[in-house]
Amino acid sequence: MAKIANTVAQYRLNIVTMREFVDEESNKFFVRLVCNGSIDQPSDLHSSLKDSLPPNAQITINPSERKKIIILVTKEHHCLADILIRHHFETWNTDIQAVIGNYNDLEAFTAKFGIPFHYVSHENIVKEEFENQLMEQLSAYSFDYLILAKFMRILSPDFVRRFKHQIINIHHSFLPAFIGANPYRQAHKRGVKIIGATAHYVTDDLDEGPIIVQDTRRVNHTYTVQDMMTAGKEIEKAVLARAIRLLLEDRVMLDGNKTIVFE
Repeated sequence: MAKIANTVAQYRLNIVTMREFVDEESNKFFVRLVCNGSIDQPSDLHSSLKDSLPPNAQITINPSERKKIIILVTKEHHCLADILIRHHFETWNTDIQAVIGNYNDLEAFTAKFGIPFHYVSHENIVKEEFENQLMEQLSAYSFDYLILAKFMRILSPDFVRRFKHQIINIHHSFLPAFIGANPYRQAHKRGVKIIGATAHYVTDDLDEGPIIVQDTRRVNHTYTVQDMMTAGKEIEKAVLARAIRLLLEDRVMLDGNKTIVFE
């Protein structure tokens, strides 16, 4: 910590906050610093930190600029609506570049916020062709994250690898329970007393990427499948919104299949 603080001080930057975590099992040290001030060449600071820390240290310097996101949707509106409203009222420091849907159900709604909507149908074509068309739309934009806001399509490993650590999904279940389709029906049949939602990075393994945020809500025997779905949607949009905020504020660090989240 002393080496980091001294190096930062050499560049006349003021440390506003400093959070740290030591994983004793893996013998790893994580730290997040927020600094104010200006620096002409962030690469110089990066090199200085690299010289003062162990050779295998991973260092990322994130400038305080608005991050850009693209949202992928299907038909369900609740997560998209929550994101667009937060964006409209400048709740987050982000720019939404576009919304892309494999159905056009949400096009008119998206247009109300002045955000481009692109319709890329998956019907009557193979997955490879669908993803090629999706890539064509994405290539017109620069972005930091792809947000799957109830985008009900499984992306191929090749597609996921192109955007490693950039694709974020909201899963309507408290993972690892009830993965795949119809989780609320699965939960109802099991008579669960808690339902939840999980926001996670997308990897090659379905619904098994590093988890960013999870939350739950208690239910009971009187809940129908529809009741569980209604309650679940409220959890889903809250969990996804929280995950997006954490990412936009650079509060999430990846460590293998785990995350270190400095809230």
